[in-house]
Amino acid sequence: MSEGVRLFLIATRYGLIEHARNRFAMLLVAAFIPASITLVRVAVTDIEVPFRLRGTGLVLRANGNELAQISGALTAVCLIIGFMMFAATFSSGAFDRRLSMAGYPRVALGLAKIACLVVASVVVCAYATAVICCYWSPRRPVLLAAALFGAAMTYGALGVGLGALLRREVEGMFAIAMITCFDLAVQNPIASAGADSDFVRWLPSYGAMQASTAAGFSETTSFAGFAVQLVWFTASALLGLVAFHLRTRSSLRPTMWIRLPGPTKSGQPTKH
Repeated sequence: MSEGVRLFLIATRYGLIEHARNRFAMLLVAAFIPASITLVRVAVTDIEVPFRLRGTGLVLRANGNELAQISGALTAVCLIIGFMMFAATFSSGAFDRRLSMAGYPRVALGLAKIACLVVASVVVCAYATAVICCYWSPRRPVLLAAALFGAAMTYGALGVGLGALLRREVEGMFAIAMITCFDLAVQNPIASAGADSDFVRWLPSYGAMQASTAAGFSETTSFAGFAVQLVWFTASALLGLVAFHLRTRSSLRPTMWIRLPGPTKSGQPTKH
């Protein structure tokens, strides 16, 4: 095993341990996801609402209660994964900088955060899909979980970027909460009159909403939705990794001159 791989695995292991020790995040995973989906099920009536799949032009007649549960699950996983990655990046910022200045590869540290994001997103999204399946049967539950995973990865990468850029914890928490709530609320046809407008195409979870709705209510696979979500994740991941790189770069400067022992002819130390 190469040295770079070994250092990456060490950083990933400690990152996962840090996530597991975040008791508040574990409580959110265990309680907030089923609570949000159950609340939507109780509050929203069983009405049929139209939802257009923009990639195919197909207009679905979806059960409003079930569609709202998908929207609630997306909101929950985006909030939780975004919070988890922001909290982990923000709290370990000083330690990551010390590791970087001590010679630990920043590539290994950055890739370890992405690996932790993948593991956390898989667990949380599988759990959210299982909760949805307890209430009704989506047509293609695996693709539904994949769509939730894409949204969670996007917001998790955004959380890494905010954790590296912002100086106060409350700023990052507020930013993630506001972006998530606005993003999903605007796309929900039950809560928003503009859910079918062209504006929603520019929202971070637009692709996931399209793909998850297609998976829940049709046999159609929204390849366009998954592609759009992949673009959003790539952009968020690049932002997060660049912010992490800038935050952890060494503040040490190379020595411009070296003092050699012994005086020169002028009696002063030699500078090079």
